[in-house]
Order: sequence, then C-alpha cells, then structure tokens
Amino acid sequence: MKILISGASVAGPALARFLHRDGHRVTVVERAPSLRRSGWAIDFRGTVFEVLEELGILAEVRAHATGITGTDLLDADGDRVGEWPPEVFSGELEVPKRELTRILHEHTADAVRYVFGDSINRIEQDEDGVRVGFERAEPDTYDLVVGADGIYSVVRRLVFGPHADAVRHLGLSGAGFSTANHLHLDHRGALWQIPGGRASYLYSAADPDRMSASLFFATDSPALDLLSRAEQEQAIRERMADVGRLMPRLLEDMAAADDFYFFSAAQVRVDRWSAGRVVLLGDAGYCASPTSGLGTSQALIGASTLARHLAASGTDHTKAFEGYEREMRPYVTENQELGVEGAQRMAA
Repeated sequence: MKILISGASVAGPALARFLHRDGHRVTVVERAPSLRRSGWAIDFRGTVFEVLEELGILAEVRAHATGITGTDLLDADGDRVGEWPPEVFSGELEVPKRELTRILHEHTADAVRYVFGDSINRIEQDEDGVRVGFERAEPDTYDLVVGADGIYSVVRRLVFGPHADAVRHLGLSGAGFSTANHLHLDHRGALWQIPGGRASYLYSAADPDRMSASLFFATDSPALDLLSRAEQEQAIRERMADVGRLMPRLLEDMAAADDFYFFSAAQVRVDRWSAGRVVLLGDAGYCASPTSGLGTSQALIGASTLARHLAASGTDHTKAFEGYEREMRPYVTENQELGVEGAQRMAA
C-alpha cells in the first residue's frame, strides 16, 4: 500500500521502518524543517526492548545510555534530604531523545521518503483512498494515513475533531533546556521540590560540564503550549521569581539556551483511534503524559502492534485497526493512570 505518516519524531519513523519491511511504500511528512534536536532524556521499561530489537537498533541505543546512578532529593533551600534509585526517573535504560530520533531516521532515510518543512492541511477519504492536501506540496492520494504527529496532531484535528475534545490537562507545565553544570552532578540527577506547586529536575550525564534542567509549575490549562517562546519564558520567570539561590542563574541560562523545549503534562483521550482509512499512533492518539515515564515505550510498542496487524490482515485495514486498538487499549489505560499519579506528585 501507499501510506502517509504525519510526524517524524519516534512513532512515525519506527512505523515507517516496519511498513517498509513489509513491502509498503511510505512517505513521512514533518512540519519542522529538519529533525528535532530538543526534548528530555527518555527511558525504556519492559517489553519495549523487544521492539528495539525488532527494529534492529537496541545495541546502538544502549551505546547512548545516560548512566544516571540515582536522583538526589532537595528541599526548598536546595539542600539534599534523600535520594531515589535510578529506575524511578531513568527506567531500565535512559537515552537523550535526540539520539533515538537520529538513529530511527538514519535507519529509514534510504528506504522511506521524508518531507520536512511541510504539513497536512486537508484530508478527504472514501472507500478507495485518502486525498491529502499539504501546506506546500501538491495534493496526493494514499491508501492509508497515519497521524503520529504528537499531542496537537493535525491529523486528529482534521479527522476526529478539535484539540479541546481530546486533550486532558493534568495541572502541570514546564520547560527543559541545557546549561552549565552548576551543581557539579556526575551521572546524577537532582529533584528540587519548591513550595507552591513547583519543582525542578536537573541531571548531568555524558558531558560533565553540562546539565539538563527542567522547570515545572502548576497550571490550569495547556494554553501556554501554543504561545511563543518569549511568552512561555515570561510565564516561567513570573512563577519562579521568588525562588532563591540557583534559580536566577537557571533563568538566565534558559533565555540563552538553543534547545529550549516547553510542554504541559496532558493526555490524549479519544473514543476511537481510527476513522475509515486514517489511524492515530503514539501521542496523537493516546498520550499518557511525560509524567508517566512510558510515552516513548507506548509509541514504539504501538508502531510494532499496528504494523503486525496490518501485515496479518492483508488488504483489510478496518480489521487491522480494530485489532491494533483492542490489543493496545488496556496497556494505554494503565499508563495513563500512571501519568495522572506522576503529575500529581510533581505539582504537590
């Protein structure tokens, strides 16, 4: 089949690799002008290792492990009051997201057509195919369209309805960026709990002179996600203005960072993941929130499951989509419960 995937982060390229293996012609369209280099470290737990092996990238991914040895717990003044074992934040294996994205792209670039700097703006479908319009390219027709384009999925909005009907806010927003290793962390993390529903997670891994910083604060909605970086930074400064010691330096570094990334802890909950010849994958269909620690595992397992059901169903995409959702729903439901619990702990 001729298949279009929207989104070139993790779920999209992983599915593209499986689909090409099974003989399909795959195009991946990505709104960003090139591969995204921002994002926090991501961790893997449980059966996702079987998917990494199936993709043929497990050894390569392991080579980029952060090697975090644990997380120090800091009180409001920044003094150490305890610690958590490494698996709390890092799972069984943790790597920078940019490395996973790069590896997946390198393993698919020669076999899959990638189109960067463009996005879908129209989807019309019937029994014979899906007619897709683009912001820049000429319209084209596909057998199937996969929305793997994140929590604010264009595919989901065009086919399933507005974001407000699907995105559930969990009361927490935050930003991530890299900075100088002010705490002299050595393959170590630090969780700084700040009164007023605020927190910061800091860690240093491969480069001893640099650390990754995340600043979190309680919010009523995910509205900040759609604002400009300047407006997002201003919101962070307003919420963190009364925090002493290290925070002023972190806020200065945030403004200068070239890998600034903003997110809200939110989940995607929709009644179904497919409509006709269009299907949702990963965060676009069932984001569990970064606070679950399982978003990347969900994306990869979902890609493997969807590809397997498509391969088993022949030309019956309806049967494949139903089998994919039936198998994935219980796993997703459990992970989303963990995401809610994680957000509540961070915003406490």
